[in-house]
Amino acid sequence: MNLLLPIIIVLLVINERASARGHSTCRSFCGNLTVDYPFTVQSGCGHPGFRDLLFCINDVLMFHISSGSYRVLEIDYAYQALTLHDPDMSTCNKIVRGRKGNGFVIDLWRSSYFKPVPDNVFMLIGCSTQSPLYQGFPGQHLPCRNVSGMGCEEYYDCPAWDLGRTSMSEVYGASPPECCSVTYNAIHAINLSRLECEGYSSAYSLAPLHLSSPKDWSYGIRVTYSVPGDWAFCRSCEATGGTCGYDDVGARDLCLCNGWNSTTNCDSGRHT
Repeated sequence: MNLLLPIIIVLLVINERASARGHSTCRSFCGNLTVDYPFTVQSGCGHPGFRDLLFCINDVLMFHISSGSYRVLEIDYAYQALTLHDPDMSTCNKIVRGRKGNGFVIDLWRSSYFKPVPDNVFMLIGCSTQSPLYQGFPGQHLPCRNVSGMGCEEYYDCPAWDLGRTSMSEVYGASPPECCSVTYNAIHAINLSRLECEGYSSAYSLAPLHLSSPKDWSYGIRVTYSVPGDWAFCRSCEATGGTCGYDDVGARDLCLCNGWNSTTNCDSGRHT
């Protein structure tokens, strides 16, 4: 028994040190993508409002919300935007029907700081006559419209369309158009089941240039984000060599220092 005691003590010390390090080391990458504040792939790191949002699976960064999971193609920290990919989304080379795509619906509690950029157009495909898109708009052509030079009229020129071009000038009736282009703000949720649509595509523009061919569009979902609250705490923390994080239980801001955590910064002494 006496021989086991030193071993037990050593194991306890190692475990305590590992626990202390756990909150001070945050993973900063996934594959070739940098994961920095306010994002994280670890509990207790980043901003609490961004928890359970990103997951690193086999070096692939995934973005998960209520409507589904999307691959993250880019995180643009300078412009505070993410570029997402849905493998079951239609593009210029393929039309995907059968309501296989995720669509895009932001969780209500995240909606104040996550939304597609204004230049992101969603093109809804094969929506039924009874779709909410066409109810309450007799003889009008809203909410279907061109967005930043991109819309269904142009999208019909893609090689994926083999049934010919449908005119958006037709009045909605027994035969609604095969495609209806909308902004996210126009309907606040791209829910294929609720909208009674067979599929969707999404494209965005990064520059104030009119791209004449839909083959040149950037296909994917471009989402802008903002950080709730003040960045001052995080800036102060990073300036003293810490990493910005939060308390798993109380969701309060924490500065993760070298083996210990602080409620202010790493120069103020140990607090937690």
